[in-house]
Amino acid sequence: MPGSPYTDLDRPPLSAARLRRALVAPHGPWRRLELLAETGSTNADVVAEARAGEPEGLVVVAERQSAGRGRRGRVWESPPRAGIAASVLLRPGEVVTERGWSPVPVTGYGWLPLLAGVALVEAVRLLAEVDARLKWPNDLLVDGAKCAGVLAEVVPGDGDARPPAIVVGVGLNVTLRADELPENPTGLPATSLQLAGATATDRDPLLRSLLRSLADWYERWRAAGGDAVASGLRDAYLAGCATIGRQVRVLLPDGREVHGTATGVDPDGQLLVTTTTDGAPLRLAAGDVLYLR
Repeated sequence: MPGSPYTDLDRPPLSAARLRRALVAPHGPWRRLELLAETGSTNADVVAEARAGEPEGLVVVAERQSAGRGRRGRVWESPPRAGIAASVLLRPGEVVTERGWSPVPVTGYGWLPLLAGVALVEAVRLLAEVDARLKWPNDLLVDGAKCAGVLAEVVPGDGDARPPAIVVGVGLNVTLRADELPENPTGLPATSLQLAGATATDRDPLLRSLLRSLADWYERWRAAGGDAVASGLRDAYLAGCATIGRQVRVLLPDGREVHGTATGVDPDGQLLVTTTTDGAPLRLAAGDVLYLR
């Protein structure tokens, strides 16, 4: 049947009913989950919901994105049911009395994309059994090739009435074949879990594990008032980051380049780079990292 989700048996469709039973309250950590056959961008969908006043805890998953986006406006696309495309709505600046959560200062929001990277590493290592690592800030690498990315977007709030929301989107290549891989303009080749020899490529348990890990780390981070050190998030990130200790070239958003050694991540999630001309480390909040040999 042309167009049927069952025509490619290596890529079975997800089940909204099963995902909701596993992931939506009262049995799961999320408040609402929507599964779309196709959309332009799950991030754009969740941003629109956030602007309309949607509460925290929304998850939007798409079997295919026709206009998925990565950092700096790059396109992230894949064939239907060949990967995971999911976005979540978080409101870390709001009080959650029943959980004892106080508002997280806006200065701490920069940890959320790194938090999603930690959740990705946990899920992929656990189920796919590949040596997944992070390239700062949150590209997932397997055997040195990019397998997934994270995009976080801020949705402005309404003054003191409602603080900004954060939409965190994840795109993971699961069963893409070599001729289906996207080009990566930052120089790293792309890969998929299947090409990397993963022991499991079933998207259902992968998605469940990812969303549970994301919710678990978010809960720890919120319980610590957004303190990445006290919550254990910074240590977990450093343990999974392949960038630390590497010679790097960082392409900054304004077009400048920084060369040096990546020496760590500060308490705000910024990359510390010690250059050859200045012993004091630079703190970089954004940029594309290229590894140098």
